[in-house]
Amino acid sequence: MNIIILGPQGSGKGTQARLLSEKLGLFYVESGGLLRQIAKNDPAIDETMNKKGQLLPDDVTFGIVKNFLEANLPKPQNILLDGYPRSLRQYELIRDYLSQKGTKIDIAIFLDISDEEAVRRLSSRRICASCGEVYNMITNPPKNPEVCDKCGGKLIQREDDKPELIQERLRLYRGSTEPLVRELEKEEILVNVNGQQPIETIFGQILEKLNDV
Repeated sequence: MNIIILGPQGSGKGTQARLLSEKLGLFYVESGGLLRQIAKNDPAIDETMNKKGQLLPDDVTFGIVKNFLEANLPKPQNILLDGYPRSLRQYELIRDYLSQKGTKIDIAIFLDISDEEAVRRLSSRRICASCGEVYNMITNPPKNPEVCDKCGGKLIQREDDKPELIQERLRLYRGSTEPLVRELEKEEILVNVNGQQPIETIFGQILEKLNDV
């Protein structure tokens, strides 16, 4: 089974994706982390993503995801795509790619939260500058607010996790994702889950949805 999990920034996609990949033994593709890794060695991508808080062109993002899949999973089956695709064009590209490989997207799970909740969650996020471990000062705080529990590295706030840039990211996300959501609904593979519930409740509801596929 190939699964997409999508939703606004701060909706908890990563948490649910990790739970699902571990539970179901899926190949986990975390597009945000993949793009941030690329950005470390590409100043143009770093400027667009991390400093301006903007989305990369669809073809560029698809190329990165495709190359990652080709290098790690030549036969793309049992994949969990976290945060990708984000637009109708990205979906068309990955759908065509999978079709050429004899497979398809089976279900898309949309975690929905309000913009206000997204700002609250994201502005509380901190990342270890050394190992990349992610914390949230509200829902998943470290023992020391300045130090990573895992490696002792310094915790920082990403530039694009500041409220003014979060609002711009959400605006861009909503604009690019609405046509995708309509297409997924048309193909009857989209399921909606309230992302403002407890983590365990959301996970249980997702598993119930998957049992119906």
